[in-house]
Amino acid sequence: MTVLLTGGSGRLGRELRRLMPEVVAPTSQELDVTEAAQVLSVVREVTPEVIVHAAAYTDVTRAETERAACWAVNVSGTRHVAAATTAVNAKLVHISTDYVFSGEMGGYREGDTPGPVANHYALTKLVAEEAARSAREHLIIRTSFRPRDFAYPVAFTDMYTSQDYVDVLAPLLADVIRHARVIQEPVLHVGTGRKSVYELARRRRPDVKSGLRAQAGVVLPADVSLNTERWQALCALWTASDSA
Repeated sequence: MTVLLTGGSGRLGRELRRLMPEVVAPTSQELDVTEAAQVLSVVREVTPEVIVHAAAYTDVTRAETERAACWAVNVSGTRHVAAATTAVNAKLVHISTDYVFSGEMGGYREGDTPGPVANHYALTKLVAEEAARSAREHLIIRTSFRPRDFAYPVAFTDMYTSQDYVDVLAPLLADVIRHARVIQEPVLHVGTGRKSVYELARRRRPDVKSGLRAQAGVVLPADVSLNTERWQALCALWTASDSA
């Protein structure tokens, strides 16, 4: 199976390339997702069966002041990739985020209604999901990941999530990508158990200080933890099939 990866130099992209060295991963200069003609040209040249769209503008704070740049990558870029995916009869695997939910209740299932979103980054990712759905075949993966090391001196005790460190989540996502052609569900939640950001931070930075979301300088959702039962059931099926 030929897999084309956008965002191969990003945080998740680097991990996926290490786990799946066979993927075709053009640089951002070779494949600028904001340029529709370039995207289509590269996709037609590679003719992949699956396109993993991991390229994204992910700086939540800067997105508030760089709104046009964030929109261009996350929304317009996804539209371009989705159109190219359909043009070559491939399947789009779109990497989305738990931030598409309001964070008012947590434990979100795939069928729960997203929004209202908390910030501009979240808005662009929510609209990007609709862009991804324009691809004839698509799988939207909602997930969330941190760098291998927790980068901040303070972590929030009042923000809950199913996110984990990128080296923990990347193998799980790689497994989904390998099975992408046989997954019938249009949306899949992938993550680890519900925990506060502070609890997650302490796993790799024991000296991290506790703080509150109000200190962030940008509005953040309170609880965007995900229900991952659908993904777990699929993993069980794949494991049984591989061992049969």
